[in-house]
Amino acid sequence: MTATSYRLVIGNKNWSSWSLRPWLAMRRASLPFTEINIRLRRPESKAEILKHCPSGLVPTLLHGELAVWDSLAILEYLAEQHVEAQLWPGPPPTRAVARCVAAEMHAGFSALRQHCPMELLAHDPQGALPPEVETDIRRIVTLWKDCRSRFGGDGPFLFSRFSIADAMYAPVASRLRTYVADLAAYGDDGTAQAYVEAIFAMPEMEAWAEGARAETAAGA
Repeated sequence: MTATSYRLVIGNKNWSSWSLRPWLAMRRASLPFTEINIRLRRPESKAEILKHCPSGLVPTLLHGELAVWDSLAILEYLAEQHVEAQLWPGPPPTRAVARCVAAEMHAGFSALRQHCPMELLAHDPQGALPPEVETDIRRIVTLWKDCRSRFGGDGPFLFSRFSIADAMYAPVASRLRTYVADLAAYGDDGTAQAYVEAIFAMPEMEAWAEGARAETAAGA
């Protein structure tokens, strides 16, 4: 099997935060793939997804007969298949921290995800957020500041160059840009805001946003 046989099943680009993660990493690593786009929030959505994925959720990576149906598992699979892409930082101690950071996003921040769903194209700053959401945001700001301070080096990403950790936090950057008026209210010294801007300055992120705009214009 080759990279050209990859097929990635994703949902709407304006909403599907989990779909964004592997899509962004694959585009950043120049791994060719075919998109299979499922329109979400429709009566037929679940049945369409189930044609490709046993969990009934997006995303799913299809590679030959293999189906990988979890975002972080997809990213790990790609990192193993394409070591040359350096999707994880090189030094083992740094890589261990990056995995912790990615896993914390994968398993946590449920309040932020529940109350602030990804609406990539929206701008809806909230005057007040539930306390549990504010706790999540403070932790994210602290985590980003720590990664940038310890591992940022001369690059704009959490571990200097783009990694799986950044793919995992790209939808978080979108949520904060949509709903949070001023990250300084959550302890940011400018580091977290600069990181959000770095994520959205990526040409791959702009390509995703262009897709979201096209889908929205088409009524998707």
